[in-house]
Amino acid sequence: MKPTTGLDASTANSVLLLLKRMASQGRTIIMSIHQPRYSIYRLFDTLTLLVSGKMVYHGPAPNALDYFANIGYLCESHNNPADFFLDVINGDSISATIPKTSDGESLDFEELSSSRQSIEERLVEEYKNSSYANNTRDELDRILQEKECFPCTKSRTITYNSPFFHQLRWVLKRTFQNLMLNPQTSVAQVGVHIFLGLVVGAIFFGVQDNQSGIQNRMGALFFITTNQCFSTVSAAELFIIERKLFVHEYISGYYRVSVYFLAKILSDITMRTITSVIFSSIVYFLIGLKSTASAFLVFTLTVTLVAYTATAMTMAISADQSVVGLASIFMTITFVFMMIFSGLLVNLPSIKDWLAWLKYFSIPRYGLAAVKVNEFVGLTFCKEAVTGNSSLAAAASNGMNPAGLTYLEYLGIEYSTWGLWVNHVALTAMMLAFLLIAYLKLRYIKKFS
Repeated sequence: MKPTTGLDASTANSVLLLLKRMASQGRTIIMSIHQPRYSIYRLFDTLTLLVSGKMVYHGPAPNALDYFANIGYLCESHNNPADFFLDVINGDSISATIPKTSDGESLDFEELSSSRQSIEERLVEEYKNSSYANNTRDELDRILQEKECFPCTKSRTITYNSPFFHQLRWVLKRTFQNLMLNPQTSVAQVGVHIFLGLVVGAIFFGVQDNQSGIQNRMGALFFITTNQCFSTVSAAELFIIERKLFVHEYISGYYRVSVYFLAKILSDITMRTITSVIFSSIVYFLIGLKSTASAFLVFTLTVTLVAYTATAMTMAISADQSVVGLASIFMTITFVFMMIFSGLLVNLPSIKDWLAWLKYFSIPRYGLAAVKVNEFVGLTFCKEAVTGNSSLAAAASNGMNPAGLTYLEYLGIEYSTWGLWVNHVALTAMMLAFLLIAYLKLRYIKKFS
């Protein structure tokens, strides 16, 4: 890397001081640098000089001047060592290089004007015969012998220099900073949910306890839960857009896969929670659903949990994809099938057994069942609703109270306390399963070429 490229002298010095502190803590810093000033050069522990891809020096940085002096190249007392090395290697400066004869006399100008090729060859040859080159070869031989004694396995092991929560803190901080620096997407999501909430609230505004009220309630609840599923398609790009960055940072040992995955989940959940609460608050009171605090809280919880589960499924589908459009197609098809088995478009108890099992994988079904139980339990309809609905009319003729319970029985929905919360348990289980699939896909995607 070139850490000082494009930086002024003061900033470059600050960067190198930081790298020096990191090196003193046990880190190995390998870098290339162009004409550093002396205050930067003296920070180096080891120096490597190349000419035309060939080694002319590799050893302790403080010993470099003595090495070149021993082979006949003397650095002036006030010259920058880095500039001196460049002059020697490139053969550009006569004043920087003072080769001497065997008698100790300086060579004349014509002899100093030897070709650059001969200078390069001499520098390379001098280094090959030096003690520094011998030490380097001995060290490489030792490393090779150790590798032969302990052969490497085919799998690559990545080590980390920082603990889990330290990595999570910084990756999470970066993720939220990216959201703050690029707020367009977040603002757009909030704006869309506010707009949809107002539109849905205006269409189903002030539902009544009559026949149309039953139909409007069902339509509104169906749209709300289905919309929560389709609105999560944007989560497909979470792992696709940053795929190259994630792979690079992971194989470099910056953080664990679990850290990156958890940071993305937490940042996305934050936005899903905000948009779901805003959307629920708008539609609930505009539509005029059951006016109790507990019912509103259960409704908001259900809508939010549906969004969580749908987002988890989106991540599970897109985690190993490389194209956002392809992942979006897969998710749209999946959500359409789930919508069919949600419980409104078809009466679930009437579905044939060989197809009925598909309803257990429908996210909208659990969400819609929960909000229907939450809304219809304790609700009593007027006489118009009884005469206009065959199921309620039959219940009334048998002396039963034409309440929401009868309608839930007609739909085949369990309306007990467990019948309500079993839907939340199912959504939570599906969410955890999808998150596990997404993590495993992210964990085992190809990272090494």
